[in-house]
Amino acid sequence: MGVLLLVRHGQASFGADDYDVLSETGWEQGRVLGRWLAKEGPDPVSVVHGGMRRHRETWEAIAEGAGWLPGLPGAPQAAVDEDWAEFDHLAVLARYAEATGATVDHTTDRRAFQEQFEVSTAHWTEAGPDGGYPEPYDAFVGRARAALDAAAARPGPTLVVTSGGVIAALAALLVVPDPAAVGPVWARFNTVIANTSVTRVIVGATGARLLTFNEHPHLPRPLVTYR
Repeated sequence: MGVLLLVRHGQASFGADDYDVLSETGWEQGRVLGRWLAKEGPDPVSVVHGGMRRHRETWEAIAEGAGWLPGLPGAPQAAVDEDWAEFDHLAVLARYAEATGATVDHTTDRRAFQEQFEVSTAHWTEAGPDGGYPEPYDAFVGRARAALDAAAARPGPTLVVTSGGVIAALAALLVVPDPAAVGPVWARFNTVIANTSVTRVIVGATGARLLTFNEHPHLPRPLVTYR
């Protein structure tokens, strides 16, 4: 039986010109997780991360904290799998505004942005393949499942660094037998995933099963963030 550790990236740079960069808090969250993994285990045999900068930087912070530095004996080397990328939230916001006539304000107020985000993604999950979204929700979920299957085929334990939306999609798939009900469950999972939290999936003869969701005991309270 294999185990996958799905890690959400560290805090990105909300409100900055480039969101896809870890904040100083995000870097520290990654280092703290690395130290915790080195102490508590399991030591990963395989490492995979998405192609986004925040994924790569989170892995670099984890490796620094754990002492898994490139070139050292036994240090795991990371592979890149673009299927672990997050959905394009800006495209979802824009398409929602186009489809409904709503005004989307790219505000730096976190609470206001969260409200816009939840309304827009709810529309996205319900719109179906003909809803005009560049990546329909069903295609996004299928991509996430393909990434999980590819990671499960690697020697384990396997550490994956990805994004909250991807982890939420997989968690919903693994606990909800009715595909039509995955969207609302995804939304509930997606709003509570902490940065650098760990979600464990076990893979055995009967397939993949969700073991834990959103573990973050490694984070002291000041480092717990969700955006």
